Amino acid sequence: MRLAFTPGEPAGIGPDLAVQIAQSERDYDLIAFADPELLQQRAQQLGLPLKINVNSQHSLREAGALTVHPIPLQAAIQPGVLNPNSAAYVLETIRTATDACLDQQYHALVTGPIHKGVINQAGKAGLICRNCGPRGVVTQIPFSGHTEYLQQLCETDEVVMMLVIPEQDTSQQKPLRVALVTTHLPLNEVAAAITTEKLTKIITTLHQGLITHCGLSHPSLLVAGLNPHAGEGGHLGTEEIEVITPVINQLRQQGIDLQGPIPADTLFTPPILSQGDAVLAMYHDQGLPVLKHSGFGRAVNITLGLPFLRTSVDHGTALDLAGTGRANLSSLQQAIAVAQQV
Repeated sequence: MRLAFTPGEPAGIGPDLAVQIAQSERDYDLIAFADPELLQQRAQQLGLPLKINVNSQHSLREAGALTVHPIPLQAAIQPGVLNPNSAAYVLETIRTATDACLDQQYHALVTGPIHKGVINQAGKAGLICRNCGPRGVVTQIPFSGHTEYLQQLCETDEVVMMLVIPEQDTSQQKPLRVALVTTHLPLNEVAAAITTEKLTKIITTLHQGLITHCGLSHPSLLVAGLNPHAGEGGHLGTEEIEVITPVINQLRQQGIDLQGPIPADTLFTPPILSQGDAVLAMYHDQGLPVLKHSGFGRAVNITLGLPFLRTSVDHGTALDLAGTGRANLSSLQQAIAVAQQV
Protein backbone atom coordinates (compact mmCIF):
# COMPACT_ATOMS: atom_id res chain seq x y z
CA MET A 1 0.00 0.00 0.00
CA ARG A 2 1.45 3.32 -1.13
CA LEU A 3 -0.07 6.53 0.21
CA ALA A 4 0.69 10.10 -0.88
CA PHE A 5 0.61 12.62 1.98
CA THR A 6 0.46 16.42 1.73
CA PRO A 7 1.08 18.04 5.15
CA GLY A 8 -0.67 21.27 4.13
CA GLU A 9 -0.01 24.76 5.51
CA PRO A 10 3.70 24.93 6.43
CA ALA A 11 3.15 27.40 9.30
CA GLY A 12 0.55 25.14 10.90
CA ILE A 13 0.68 21.72 12.53
CA GLY A 14 0.87 19.79 9.24
CA PRO A 15 4.69 19.51 9.36
CA ASP A 16 4.42 18.51 13.05
CA LEU A 17 2.05 15.70 12.10
CA ALA A 18 4.43 14.52 9.38
CA VAL A 19 7.29 14.34 11.88
CA GLN A 20 5.11 12.66 14.51
CA ILE A 21 3.70 9.99 12.17
CA ALA A 22 7.28 9.17 11.18
CA GLN A 23 8.17 8.24 14.77
CA SER A 24 6.40 4.88 14.55
CA GLU A 25 7.25 1.91 12.35
CA ARG A 26 4.75 1.47 9.49
CA ASP A 27 3.54 -1.50 7.46
CA TYR A 28 2.68 0.73 4.48
CA ASP A 29 4.55 3.24 2.30
CA LEU A 30 3.91 6.89 3.17
CA ILE A 31 5.47 9.52 0.92
CA ALA A 32 5.20 13.14 2.04
CA PHE A 33 5.03 15.80 -0.67
CA ALA A 34 6.85 18.59 1.14
CA ASP A 35 10.04 20.58 1.60
CA PRO A 36 12.58 18.26 3.30
CA GLU A 37 14.31 21.18 5.03
CA LEU A 38 11.00 22.37 6.49
CA LEU A 39 10.39 18.92 7.99
CA GLN A 40 13.93 18.73 9.38
CA GLN A 41 13.57 22.16 10.98
CA ARG A 42 10.25 21.20 12.55
CA ALA A 43 11.72 17.92 13.82
CA GLN A 44 14.49 19.87 15.53
CA GLN A 45 11.96 22.24 17.09
CA LEU A 46 9.99 19.26 18.38
CA GLY A 47 13.11 17.50 19.60
CA LEU A 48 12.35 14.41 17.53
CA PRO A 49 14.68 12.37 15.29
CA LEU A 50 13.96 12.40 11.56
CA LYS A 51 15.86 10.62 8.80
CA ILE A 52 14.66 11.75 5.36
CA ASN A 53 14.86 9.80 2.13
CA VAL A 54 14.12 11.76 -1.07
CA ASN A 55 13.90 8.69 -3.31
CA SER A 56 10.17 8.09 -3.45
CA GLN A 57 10.69 4.75 -5.21
CA HIS A 58 12.26 3.34 -2.05
CA SER A 59 10.06 4.18 0.92
CA LEU A 60 11.38 4.10 4.48
CA ARG A 61 9.09 2.37 6.96
CA GLU A 62 11.21 2.31 10.11
CA ALA A 63 10.57 4.52 13.12
CA GLY A 64 12.20 7.96 12.93
CA ALA A 65 12.33 7.97 9.13
CA LEU A 66 10.19 9.39 6.35
CA THR A 67 10.29 9.34 2.56
CA VAL A 68 9.74 12.75 0.97
CA HIS A 69 8.90 13.82 -2.56
CA PRO A 70 10.78 17.14 -2.41
CA ILE A 71 8.94 20.35 -3.25
CA PRO A 72 10.91 23.46 -2.30
CA LEU A 73 9.48 26.32 -0.29
CA GLN A 74 9.91 29.82 -1.68
CA ALA A 75 9.62 31.59 1.67
CA ALA A 76 11.02 31.38 5.18
CA ILE A 77 8.52 29.79 7.57
CA GLN A 78 7.99 30.54 11.23
CA PRO A 79 5.63 28.18 13.07
CA GLY A 80 2.32 29.89 13.76
CA VAL A 81 2.92 32.81 11.38
CA LEU A 82 1.16 32.74 8.01
CA ASN A 83 3.10 33.89 4.96
CA PRO A 84 1.24 34.49 1.65
CA ASN A 85 4.47 33.69 -0.20
CA SER A 86 4.07 30.04 0.80
CA ALA A 87 0.60 29.65 -0.71
CA ALA A 88 1.92 28.62 -4.13
CA TYR A 89 3.98 25.93 -2.38
CA VAL A 90 0.87 24.52 -0.69
CA LEU A 91 -1.01 24.31 -3.99
CA GLU A 92 2.01 22.76 -5.69
CA THR A 93 2.22 19.97 -3.11
CA ILE A 94 -1.46 19.16 -3.70
CA ARG A 95 -1.17 19.37 -7.48
CA THR A 96 1.95 17.21 -7.66
CA ALA A 97 0.51 14.56 -5.33
CA THR A 98 -2.76 14.57 -7.27
CA ASP A 99 -0.93 14.07 -10.57
CA ALA A 100 0.93 11.12 -9.05
CA CYS A 101 -2.37 9.58 -7.88
CA LEU A 102 -3.94 10.12 -11.30
CA ASP A 103 -0.93 8.33 -12.78
CA GLN A 104 -1.70 5.45 -10.38
CA GLN A 105 1.61 5.72 -8.52
CA TYR A 106 -0.30 5.76 -5.22
CA HIS A 107 -3.39 4.00 -3.91
CA ALA A 108 -4.82 7.05 -2.13
CA LEU A 109 -4.13 10.66 -1.12
CA VAL A 110 -4.07 11.72 2.54
CA THR A 111 -4.09 15.47 3.15
CA GLY A 112 -3.21 17.68 6.08
CA PRO A 113 -4.91 21.01 6.91
CA ILE A 114 -4.57 24.06 4.68
CA HIS A 115 -5.45 27.70 5.31
CA LYS A 116 -7.91 28.97 2.69
CA GLY A 117 -7.59 32.58 3.81
CA VAL A 118 -3.88 32.93 3.11
CA ILE A 119 -4.26 31.17 -0.27
CA ASN A 120 -6.95 33.69 -1.25
CA GLN A 121 -4.76 36.52 0.01
CA ALA A 122 -1.87 35.29 -2.12
CA GLY A 123 -4.09 34.89 -5.16
CA LYS A 124 -5.38 38.45 -4.92
CA ALA A 125 -1.80 39.67 -4.57
CA GLY A 126 -0.72 37.83 -7.74
CA LEU A 127 1.57 35.45 -5.83
CA ILE A 128 0.12 32.24 -7.35
CA CYS A 129 0.74 30.99 -10.86
CA ARG A 130 -2.66 30.90 -12.56
CA ASN A 131 -1.74 28.40 -15.30
CA CYS A 132 0.49 25.79 -13.71
CA GLY A 133 1.43 22.21 -14.34
CA PRO A 134 1.49 19.73 -17.20
CA ARG A 135 -2.31 19.64 -17.43
CA GLY A 136 -2.53 23.44 -17.69
CA VAL A 137 -4.82 23.66 -14.65
CA VAL A 138 -5.89 27.18 -13.75
CA THR A 139 -5.80 27.80 -10.01
CA GLN A 140 -9.17 28.75 -8.56
CA ILE A 141 -9.28 32.30 -7.27
CA PRO A 142 -11.12 32.71 -5.00
CA PHE A 143 -9.94 29.43 -3.49
CA SER A 144 -12.83 27.73 -1.71
CA GLY A 145 -11.14 24.60 -0.38
CA HIS A 146 -9.29 21.33 -0.77
CA THR A 147 -12.30 19.43 -2.08
CA GLU A 148 -13.09 21.93 -4.82
CA TYR A 149 -9.44 22.24 -5.85
CA LEU A 150 -9.08 18.45 -6.17
CA GLN A 151 -12.26 18.37 -8.25
CA GLN A 152 -10.74 20.96 -10.56
CA LEU A 153 -7.40 19.18 -10.83
CA CYS A 154 -9.08 15.85 -11.63
CA GLU A 155 -11.56 17.48 -14.02
CA THR A 156 -14.34 15.61 -12.23
CA ASP A 157 -17.97 16.51 -12.85
CA GLU A 158 -19.11 16.20 -9.21
CA VAL A 159 -17.53 15.28 -5.88
CA VAL A 160 -18.96 14.78 -2.42
CA MET A 161 -17.42 15.79 0.89
CA MET A 162 -18.23 13.20 3.55
CA LEU A 163 -16.97 13.13 7.12
CA VAL A 164 -16.95 9.85 9.00
CA ILE A 165 -16.29 8.71 12.53
CA PRO A 166 -14.79 5.36 11.47
CA GLU A 167 -14.99 3.31 14.65
CA GLN A 168 -18.24 2.86 16.50
CA ASP A 169 -18.84 5.43 19.19
CA THR A 170 -20.35 4.14 22.43
CA SER A 171 -23.48 6.23 21.85
CA GLN A 172 -23.94 5.16 18.22
CA GLN A 173 -25.25 1.90 16.76
CA LYS A 174 -23.16 2.35 13.60
CA PRO A 175 -20.46 4.68 12.20
CA LEU A 176 -21.67 8.24 11.74
CA ARG A 177 -21.29 9.46 8.15
CA VAL A 178 -22.28 12.99 7.14
CA ALA A 179 -22.06 14.13 3.52
CA LEU A 180 -22.72 17.62 2.15
CA VAL A 181 -24.64 18.93 -0.85
CA THR A 182 -22.86 22.31 -0.69
CA THR A 183 -19.48 22.78 0.94
CA HIS A 184 -17.68 26.09 1.42
CA LEU A 185 -20.37 28.56 0.44
CA PRO A 186 -21.65 31.66 2.24
CA LEU A 187 -25.00 30.85 3.83
CA ASN A 188 -26.84 33.38 1.66
CA GLU A 189 -25.80 31.44 -1.48
CA VAL A 190 -26.81 27.96 -0.33
CA ALA A 191 -30.46 27.85 -1.39
CA ALA A 192 -29.72 28.94 -4.96
CA ALA A 193 -26.95 26.33 -5.22
CA ILE A 194 -29.29 23.42 -4.42
CA THR A 195 -30.63 22.70 -7.88
CA THR A 196 -32.27 19.57 -9.23
CA GLU A 197 -29.19 18.78 -11.31
CA LYS A 198 -26.72 19.27 -8.48
CA LEU A 199 -28.72 17.35 -5.88
CA THR A 200 -29.19 14.45 -8.30
CA LYS A 201 -25.45 14.27 -8.99
CA ILE A 202 -24.56 14.53 -5.30
CA ILE A 203 -26.90 11.72 -4.26
CA THR A 204 -25.81 9.37 -7.05
CA THR A 205 -22.12 10.07 -6.34
CA LEU A 206 -22.64 9.51 -2.62
CA HIS A 207 -24.58 6.30 -3.22
CA GLN A 208 -21.86 4.88 -5.48
CA GLY A 209 -19.10 6.03 -3.11
CA LEU A 210 -20.69 4.21 -0.18
CA ILE A 211 -20.80 1.04 -2.27
CA THR A 212 -17.23 1.39 -3.56
CA HIS A 213 -15.41 2.62 -0.47
CA CYS A 214 -17.57 1.59 2.49
CA GLY A 215 -18.54 -1.92 1.48
CA LEU A 216 -22.29 -1.22 1.58
CA SER A 217 -24.16 -3.17 -1.07
CA HIS A 218 -27.42 -1.22 -0.71
CA PRO A 219 -26.80 1.95 1.34
CA SER A 220 -29.66 3.84 2.94
CA LEU A 221 -29.44 7.66 2.86
CA LEU A 222 -31.12 10.10 5.24
CA VAL A 223 -31.65 13.42 3.44
CA ALA A 224 -32.01 16.59 5.50
CA GLY A 225 -34.37 19.39 4.61
CA LEU A 226 -32.93 22.82 3.97
CA ASN A 227 -35.37 24.91 5.98
CA PRO A 228 -36.56 24.69 9.60
CA HIS A 229 -39.04 21.80 9.97
CA ALA A 230 -38.16 20.86 6.36
CA GLY A 231 -40.13 23.87 5.17
CA GLU A 232 -43.30 23.25 7.22
CA GLY A 233 -45.30 22.40 4.11
CA GLY A 234 -44.02 25.46 2.26
CA HIS A 235 -44.68 27.99 5.03
CA LEU A 236 -40.97 28.19 5.96
CA GLY A 237 -39.50 27.78 2.49
CA THR A 238 -40.31 25.95 -0.72
CA GLU A 239 -37.01 24.25 -1.60
CA GLU A 240 -38.22 20.95 -0.15
CA ILE A 241 -41.35 21.01 -2.33
CA GLU A 242 -39.74 22.33 -5.51
CA VAL A 243 -36.36 20.55 -5.52
CA ILE A 244 -35.52 18.13 -2.72
CA THR A 245 -38.65 15.94 -2.63
CA PRO A 246 -38.94 15.56 -6.45
CA VAL A 247 -35.27 14.49 -6.67
CA ILE A 248 -35.74 11.99 -3.84
CA ASN A 249 -38.82 10.51 -5.53
CA GLN A 250 -37.09 10.26 -8.90
CA LEU A 251 -34.00 8.51 -7.48
CA ARG A 252 -36.12 6.15 -5.39
CA GLN A 253 -37.58 4.92 -8.67
CA GLN A 254 -34.01 4.14 -9.78
CA GLY A 255 -33.48 1.91 -6.75
CA ILE A 256 -31.66 4.24 -4.35
CA ASP A 257 -32.82 3.90 -0.72
CA LEU A 258 -33.67 7.45 0.40
CA GLN A 259 -35.57 8.88 3.35
CA GLY A 260 -36.49 12.55 3.54
CA PRO A 261 -36.50 15.40 3.48
CA ILE A 262 -36.13 15.08 7.27
CA PRO A 263 -36.03 18.16 9.54
CA ALA A 264 -32.41 18.57 10.56
CA ASP A 265 -33.22 19.22 14.20
CA THR A 266 -34.59 15.67 14.58
CA LEU A 267 -32.55 13.85 11.95
CA PHE A 268 -29.52 13.60 14.24
CA THR A 269 -31.38 11.84 17.04
CA PRO A 270 -30.31 8.20 17.63
CA PRO A 271 -33.62 6.58 16.57
CA ILE A 272 -33.52 8.24 13.14
CA LEU A 273 -29.76 7.86 12.63
CA SER A 274 -30.10 4.13 13.24
CA GLN A 275 -32.31 3.86 10.15
CA GLY A 276 -29.64 4.97 7.65
CA ASP A 277 -26.02 4.46 6.64
CA ALA A 278 -25.26 8.12 5.91
CA VAL A 279 -26.76 11.58 6.38
CA LEU A 280 -26.88 14.06 3.51
CA ALA A 281 -26.89 17.61 4.89
CA MET A 282 -27.70 20.57 2.67
CA TYR A 283 -24.86 22.81 3.84
CA HIS A 284 -21.60 22.77 5.81
CA ASP A 285 -22.74 23.97 9.22
CA GLN A 286 -25.98 22.00 9.16
CA GLY A 287 -24.24 18.64 9.46
CA LEU A 288 -20.61 19.02 10.50
CA PRO A 289 -21.07 20.61 13.95
CA VAL A 290 -23.06 17.55 15.02
CA LEU A 291 -20.46 15.13 13.69
CA LYS A 292 -17.53 17.00 15.20
CA HIS A 293 -19.29 17.25 18.55
CA SER A 294 -19.68 13.47 18.44
CA GLY A 295 -16.06 12.69 17.61
CA PHE A 296 -13.72 15.62 16.96
CA GLY A 297 -10.19 14.35 16.50
CA ARG A 298 -11.41 10.91 15.43
CA ALA A 299 -13.31 11.92 12.31
CA VAL A 300 -12.01 11.57 8.76
CA ASN A 301 -12.85 13.75 5.77
CA ILE A 302 -13.38 11.64 2.64
CA THR A 303 -13.80 12.95 -0.92
CA LEU A 304 -16.04 10.73 -3.05
CA GLY A 305 -16.23 10.98 -6.83
CA LEU A 306 -12.52 11.43 -7.60
CA PRO A 307 -10.62 8.83 -9.69
CA PHE A 308 -8.85 7.86 -6.43
CA LEU A 309 -9.72 7.97 -2.73
CA ARG A 310 -8.79 11.07 -0.78
CA THR A 311 -8.93 11.18 3.00
CA SER A 312 -8.08 14.07 5.29
CA VAL A 313 -7.91 15.19 8.88
CA ASP A 314 -11.03 16.77 10.39
CA HIS A 315 -9.27 19.81 11.88
CA GLY A 316 -7.63 23.05 10.82
CA THR A 317 -4.08 24.35 10.80
CA ALA A 318 -3.96 25.04 14.58
CA LEU A 319 -1.36 27.77 14.17
CA ASP A 320 -1.08 28.23 17.93
CA LEU A 321 0.08 24.62 18.34
CA ALA A 322 2.64 24.56 15.52
CA GLY A 323 6.11 23.64 16.74
CA THR A 324 4.96 23.13 20.35
CA GLY A 325 4.71 19.34 20.39
CA ARG A 326 1.03 19.51 21.42
CA ALA A 327 -0.51 18.63 18.03
CA ASN A 328 -2.89 15.67 18.23
CA LEU A 329 -2.03 12.90 15.77
CA SER A 330 -5.26 10.91 16.11
CA SER A 331 -7.21 12.35 13.15
CA LEU A 332 -4.27 11.80 10.78
CA GLN A 333 -3.93 8.22 12.04
CA GLN A 334 -7.61 7.68 11.34
CA ALA A 335 -7.31 9.21 7.86
CA ILE A 336 -4.43 6.87 7.04
CA ALA A 337 -6.32 3.87 8.43
CA VAL A 338 -9.36 4.64 6.25
CA ALA A 339 -7.14 5.13 3.16
CA GLN A 340 -5.61 1.70 3.75
CA GLN A 341 -9.01 0.02 3.76
CA VAL A 342 -9.54 0.66 0.04
